[in-house]
Amino acid sequence: MQHTLPKRTEVDASDQWHIEDYYANDTLWEEAYTATEDELSELCAYSGHLSESAATLLACLEKNDALSLTLDQLYTYANMRMHEDSANAYYQGLASRAEQLLIAYSAAISFLTPEIIAMPESLLSDFRQERAEDFQIYNHFFENLLRQKAHTLSPIEENLLAKAAELGGAPQQIFTMLNDADIRFGEITNQEGVRVSLTKGRYITFLESDDRRVRKEAFETLYAAYWKQKNTLAATYAASVKSDVFFAKARKYSSAREMALADDNIPVSVYDNLIETVHRHLPMMHRYVALRKKMLGLDEVHMYDLYAPLVADIDTKIPYEQAKKTVLEALSVMGKEYTDALDYGMNAGWIDVYENEGKRSGAYSWGSYGVHPFVLLNHNDTVNSMFTLAHEMGHALHSYFTWEKQPYLYSGHKIFVAEVASTCNEALLMEHLRKTTTDPQMRKYLVNYFLEQFRGTLFRQTMFAEFEQITHTMAESGEPLTWENMNQIYHDLNRQYFGEDIVIDEEIDIEWARIPHFYNAFYVYQYATGYSAAIALSRKILKEGQPAIDAYLDFLSKGDSAYSIDLLKGAGVDMTQKEAVENALQLFSELLDEMEQFL
Repeated sequence: MQHTLPKRTEVDASDQWHIEDYYANDTLWEEAYTATEDELSELCAYSGHLSESAATLLACLEKNDALSLTLDQLYTYANMRMHEDSANAYYQGLASRAEQLLIAYSAAISFLTPEIIAMPESLLSDFRQERAEDFQIYNHFFENLLRQKAHTLSPIEENLLAKAAELGGAPQQIFTMLNDADIRFGEITNQEGVRVSLTKGRYITFLESDDRRVRKEAFETLYAAYWKQKNTLAATYAASVKSDVFFAKARKYSSAREMALADDNIPVSVYDNLIETVHRHLPMMHRYVALRKKMLGLDEVHMYDLYAPLVADIDTKIPYEQAKKTVLEALSVMGKEYTDALDYGMNAGWIDVYENEGKRSGAYSWGSYGVHPFVLLNHNDTVNSMFTLAHEMGHALHSYFTWEKQPYLYSGHKIFVAEVASTCNEALLMEHLRKTTTDPQMRKYLVNYFLEQFRGTLFRQTMFAEFEQITHTMAESGEPLTWENMNQIYHDLNRQYFGEDIVIDEEIDIEWARIPHFYNAFYVYQYATGYSAAIALSRKILKEGQPAIDAYLDFLSKGDSAYSIDLLKGAGVDMTQKEAVENALQLFSELLDEMEQFL
C-alpha cells in the first residue's frame, strides 16, 4: 500500500515549529511590511550626507540596522511559511513580496559602503572619537571596510564595475539554465527492470545501488549528456574564470584567489596548506579505494563504484524521541550550559519534525535575530535522520549563543565557520555511538558513514579546490581553457587523489562541467577547512574537557564580530597552520584501521 503524506493541517501541532513566535498572525506581518516600505525613503535621505556630522553617520547606521533586522524577520517568516506547504499560494505571494522588498532595500542602502570608504580617514576617526561609546559596536565593521579601501576605486570606476557585475554573472546564469533547465539525461533501467528517467536528483541514489549494472548505466548515461555539451560548457566555465580574473585585476589584487579569500580576510596560505597537507596523506585515500575493492569483491573498481554501499543499511528504527535522547546523551560532554540550551531548543517549538504534503525537502536551520533559531527536518526514523538532527541543532545553537551575546550587526556567520558547529556535533555523536554500540554490523555501518564523510568533504572538496586553482592560474597566465585541457587536468587530479587501484573512466574527465560551485570561485575549499576544524574541536573537547568546552562556547557566541580565522584561533584551532587538517586525517587513518579489522 502506497504511503500517503499527511496534509499540513493533519500534522500534530506538537511536531510543528512555532512560527507564530515571529508574528502572531499574518496581519501583524502586513503591518510590519508596510512600515518597512515607508521607512526605506528615510534611509535614502542619508545619501550624500554621511560626512556632515558624527550624529548623521551614527543615525544612518542605526537606522540601517533596525530596518535590516525587520526585513530579515519579514523575509524569514514568509519563506518558512511557504516551506511548510509550497502549494500555498498565499505564502508564495508573501515570499515574493518579501523578495521585492529586499531588492528595494539593497538599492536604498547601496550608497552606504562607498560613501564611508570615500570619507577621509581623519574625518571618520574624528567622528568615532566624538561619539566613542556609541560607535564602539561598529569598530569591527569599520575595520573591515577600511581594510579593503586599497581595492576600492573611484566613484566613476566603481559605478562602471557595478554595471559590469551583471555581465560578470552571466556565465553562472547560462550554466544554471543549461544544467537545470535544458540538459536531458534520458532513461535507464532501474534495479526492478523498469525504464525510468535519469535526473540529477536520482543520480546519487542510482550510484548507491547495490546493483552494479544500475550504477554503471546511470554513470555513463549522465556523463554522455555532458559530453554532448562539452564545447558550450567549456566556453561557459572559461568565461566565468575570465570574469573572476578581470574583477581581481580591476580591484588591484594579485590573483582572483586572493580577492575571493580577502572578503573574510583569509590568508592565501590557508588554501595552500590544505592542498599540501591532503597531498601528503593521499596514500590513505588510495588505501580506502583498495579497501572498497576488497569489501565489494571486485576485480576492478571504477568511478561509479565509489558510492556503492560497503555496508547494507541498518534496519534500525530510531523514533524521533529516541533520536533526541541519544543526541542529548552524546552532546552531554559539552557541559550543562550547552545541553540545557539543546534540550530547551528541541522541546520549545524550534523544530518542524515530519514530512507533509508540499513541505520543502531536506533539512536546514534558519531564523532571525530577536526571536530564536528554527530547524526544518523531514525525520524518518533512520540513523541518518538522527545525525541530521545533531547537525541542524549545531547550526541552531551556534545562532542561539551568538544572538545572546552579539548585536544584530554581528549576528551572522561566515561560510568559513558556518559548518563547524554542525559538523562538531556530528563528530561527537559519532564518537558516542562508536563507544556505546556493541552490534558489529552497526559499528561497521558507523565507521563506513564516517569514512564517506571524509572522502566526500575533505578529500573531494580539496580536489575541487585544486582544480579551481589550476584553471584560474592558467587564465591569469594567458593560457586558454578548452574542454580538452580541462578534461586532462581533471583526469590527472582523479588519478592523483584516488590512486592506481581504480579505473579512471573517461566519463569522469568531464565532471568539472557539472559542478555549480565552480561558478562561485574559491568557495568549496571552506567545506574542507570547516570539516577539519570541526574534527579538531571535537577531539579537543573529548580530550581536554572544560577548558576546550569554554573556548568552544566562546567561539559560538562571537558570531561575525571578528574574522573567521581569529574566531577559530580563539577556540584553539589555528587554520593558518597544518595541524588541524593533519589531526583530522589522523582520525581518518584510525577509521581505516577499524574498517580493515572487519575484513
